[in-house]
Amino acid sequence: MNRILVIDDDIELCELLSDYLSGENFTVEAVNNGKQGAEQALAAEYVLVILDVMLPEMNGFDVLRKIRESSKVPVIMLTARGDDIDRIVGLELGADDYLPKPFNPRELVARIRAIQRRTEAVKVHQPPVEKLKVGDVVLCSTNRTVKRSGDNIELTSVEFNLLEVLLSRAGEVISRDDLVEKVLGRQLSAYDRSIDVHVSALRKKLGHYVDDIERIRTIRGVGYLYSLSESNS
Repeated sequence: MNRILVIDDDIELCELLSDYLSGENFTVEAVNNGKQGAEQALAAEYVLVILDVMLPEMNGFDVLRKIRESSKVPVIMLTARGDDIDRIVGLELGADDYLPKPFNPRELVARIRAIQRRTEAVKVHQPPVEKLKVGDVVLCSTNRTVKRSGDNIELTSVEFNLLEVLLSRAGEVISRDDLVEKVLGRQLSAYDRSIDVHVSALRKKLGHYVDDIERIRTIRGVGYLYSLSESNS
């Protein structure tokens, strides 16, 4: 099963993507309005959804909200070039990645492959560390759950992977390049702020401080550090 759903009202773009992705061994189905796109994404099984922001009947953000109510299918959002707000909102709502229009189809395929590698890595059985505990946060790799002070915290797949990397190297500075490679499965490119948006979303869900210490510190010009609380230091 290698089906991709494209939700975009640009019929020519849908045809172009169908032709190009079929050469990469994907089967593409296209829907040209938001409401039908949301219904189709939940009615069938896809390896990935490509979702435009500007859609008739229901915009891309509302479509993403609807999908995320009951599905974790990977979603790549298509945004207007230079519109950082759309990218930030999409990632915060649970999109796995984004591409600004116009884009090179080869770049889209690279993003799709990166998401597939990341998804397959989760499925492959390897003796993961069953639990990571740092301060008030406990992450369980086997059932992919996170608790803070005993309460369940709902994270997207990307946020979970990001937290797992940060906790496994708590107290250590991790570069943005390393985080993008480990969490998003690709190389960091110029002006790519997606990992920063995912860190911001993670901060909001976990709380910015623990034991009066900033939980996830920004190390300017380098990357991020998950702080060790007094009980872990």
